[in-house]
Amino acid sequence: MKAALFFLVTLLIGKMRCDVKDIGIHAMALSAHKFYGPKGVGALYISRKQPRLNLVPQIYGGGHQNGFRSGTLNVPGIVGMGKAAELAGNLYWEESARISALRGKIEHKLLDIEGLRINGSTRSRLYNTSNLTFPKNYDLSKLFHQFAFSHGSACSSGSNEPSHVLKAMGVSDEDIKHSFRFSLGRFNTETECDTFLNLIASCC
Repeated sequence: MKAALFFLVTLLIGKMRCDVKDIGIHAMALSAHKFYGPKGVGALYISRKQPRLNLVPQIYGGGHQNGFRSGTLNVPGIVGMGKAAELAGNLYWEESARISALRGKIEHKLLDIEGLRINGSTRSRLYNTSNLTFPKNYDLSKLFHQFAFSHGSACSSGSNEPSHVLKAMGVSDEDIKHSFRFSLGRFNTETECDTFLNLIASCC
């Protein structure tokens, strides 16, 4: 269970309010690009007590970071990540409401398509993401030159196997082929959503 919490919270940073004490997290990895920080920068939270975690160094050398990770720090990246985290916290309520409304608009319009299905819970999910199964006669290739979307998560983009998550949710292999994940973010606009919906309407 603790391993699952570790992975889940890593993905949620910047998209949900995460308090390590309230959730009971003992170790948590953060990637700055998940909340609009610089790519290639991250942080690691380690509990100091109850329980105290004892780490084994992976990079030895000059004894930096109390001997846990030697090497010169990327100061601009660290500062950028800190500022991105500050902005994510300050903008959370405003942006989560705005983006949730955009996603709701998209889903409401697309549900007029006969046979379209939203995969997963429509309540217990992130506010910015939608996974949809389209009817087999829909060809979404027209969207590729303007929008980025995928069959699955970015970390499994190199695999041709059906999404194990959708399979676990009971979606058939055939329907998984016609299922796509759409994510909205801070810089998406209502005009872009309208363009997206118009393009999908022409994909049948």
